[in-house]
Amino acid sequence: MRRRAGRTLDTVSEIEIRVVRFDAPVAQQLISAALADLGVRYGGTGDDTPVHPTEFEPPDGAFLVAHLAGEPVGCGGWRSHGEDTAELKRMYTVPAARGRGVARAVLAAVERSAREQGRKRMVLECGDKQPEAIAMYASAGYDRIPNFGFYKDAEGCISFGRTL
Repeated sequence: MRRRAGRTLDTVSEIEIRVVRFDAPVAQQLISAALADLGVRYGGTGDDTPVHPTEFEPPDGAFLVAHLAGEPVGCGGWRSHGEDTAELKRMYTVPAARGRGVARAVLAAVERSAREQGRKRMVLECGDKQPEAIAMYASAGYDRIPNFGFYKDAEGCISFGRTL
């Protein structure tokens, strides 16, 4: 962070994004926080979607962690969803880093990673109690698509997709 005229400025250029294993301790710490956040919003464990760490290994997926001032502050990954489609999973930004461009930087890095592995489309599902996520996906060019996946028939499920 830089200080200018008494203000602290955080810029996307200060965010460092690293590819890590899904089962790495730093990834699991952020994923646990993400699930806890979802649990507060929706109840239960937050997300019961079956996920296996090997689904996030290249060339069929990747998991990324964002760092700000050396601290892990966000994460997101993708896994294969058919031949040329990637599914976005486990997007999260710690509360203290929200509003600093972390989620947008992670989303862009996840999209780039999927594109580099030949994916042409990204899909995701989220819930209606995540207005900040819905707004970000819409502003990033994602359109509503028919629901899919584990929660496709669940009340409040919202699915999005975008050509990469």
